[in-house]
Amino acid sequence: MDAVIPISVVIPTRNDASELRACLALLAVQTRPADEIIVVDNASTDDTANICAAAGVRRLPVDLPGIPATAAAGFDAAAGAIIARLDTDSRPPSDWLERIEQILLASGPLTAVTGPGDFHGGNFLARLTGRCLLLGGYFGLIGFLLGHPPVYGSNFALHRELWAGIRTTVVRDNALVHDDLDISYRLRPEMDVIYDPTLRVGVSARPFTSWSAFKRRLVMSLVTFRVEFRYQPPLRRRREHSRR
Repeated sequence: MDAVIPISVVIPTRNDASELRACLALLAVQTRPADEIIVVDNASTDDTANICAAAGVRRLPVDLPGIPATAAAGFDAAAGAIIARLDTDSRPPSDWLERIEQILLASGPLTAVTGPGDFHGGNFLARLTGRCLLLGGYFGLIGFLLGHPPVYGSNFALHRELWAGIRTTVVRDNALVHDDLDISYRLRPEMDVIYDPTLRVGVSARPFTSWSAFKRRLVMSLVTFRVEFRYQPPLRRRREHSRR
């Protein structure tokens, strides 16, 4: 399939070499290949650099700690007209980029597209917790709060123009902020998010396999809400987005 517009894929990572290797292997067999893959390396001390070199992808070192700074640096550096985002433990199906291209080519330049995850690994309880919290909590409750679907960090893409419109407002210096919720909150009323429940990727259930990992996600959520509500009160934001 001939590329219509260039697509960059951004993957923030830190010391997650084995998961990164698996993710890059799946990107290598996409029906619509990426024009650019940027692995944004947040001071990894494992085999990340060698894996990037072997896969022939760009490795972008970032020293400022945290996914917000790492992901934003990748978006800034991306050359594509469409910028897609995965986590290292994301497992995109072979037509993931092809479907993203089709959806975003049919949408306006201030549009993002996102979909859910299918949890793998861990035990049944961990996968159930992830599914309920993600589908019920994140897309349901947070979507209601925002007045539109949030983007999901393990599985979304956006037009370059949308990123250009919010890049100076997103949080970069707080490692406890959920970058996907932060991006979702910084969207302006004229910007759209398409939620496609069939645009699915595999996602590791490891954040829900231990109390310490789950507690960290909970703390990050509370910090993120505090940061975003200080930026703009939630009721005022929802009213503004409801007037579109």
